[in-house]
Amino acid sequence: MGSRKARRGIGRRALLIGGGAALVGVGVAAQDDARRAWWRLPGMEKKRVEGELDHAAAQWTAAARANWRRADRPDDYVIDTVVIHVVQGSYRTAVRVFKDPGHGAATHYVVGKDGRVAQMIRELDVAYHAGNREVNERSIGIEHEGFVDRPEDFTAAMYESSARLTADICRRYGIPVDRKHIIGHVEVPGTDHTDPGPHWDWDRYMRLVREAVKAPAKPTPTPTPTPTPTPRTTTAD
Repeated sequence: MGSRKARRGIGRRALLIGGGAALVGVGVAAQDDARRAWWRLPGMEKKRVEGELDHAAAQWTAAARANWRRADRPDDYVIDTVVIHVVQGSYRTAVRVFKDPGHGAATHYVVGKDGRVAQMIRELDVAYHAGNREVNERSIGIEHEGFVDRPEDFTAAMYESSARLTADICRRYGIPVDRKHIIGHVEVPGTDHTDPGPHWDWDRYMRLVREAVKAPAKPTPTPTPTPTPTPRTTTAD
């Protein structure tokens, strides 16, 4: 059964790739997109559950659809990078602007000074967060409440919660816990951003991530369906 299904999937994928490669006048980028879009064929896309979480400690609140692109990672794009951002504002501000379709950007996660975590985009999908298409396609973005010039905004609760989140991501995708694969927005090629800024304590953060990676992983919860009320029966007097 499994091998037959695999052969069928490969056949569909090969058909799409062959058709994309045969197009005349299509640029390399467009052909590459066609090759990666095999999962859009009928029966190939992974099933999704509304509000499902990738990180157990997060709470779901959806970003505007205009601020991310549907994908099927890591099958179409390998995930090998975590990008650390600072919002230059509050947790509430980050969530609000990421829900605005006119903003044009959003991260997968937002972490508050109190340690709370919002997941706004599924890790399957490509968030518009790094200002670099290639980095977006292979990364997960984490936004943090605060301002780059206020070190007091980077609280212990924030560092610890964010480190657990990054460790969870690294563990699930086999990402090395080092500064080559866990980077700041400022380190993205072509960016004009400076976050997380000079007060972000990378030594502390990386130590916390390494410690969290060694801790037992918690299972991702599945949404609990709302129970249907049982109709109340009455008896005649």
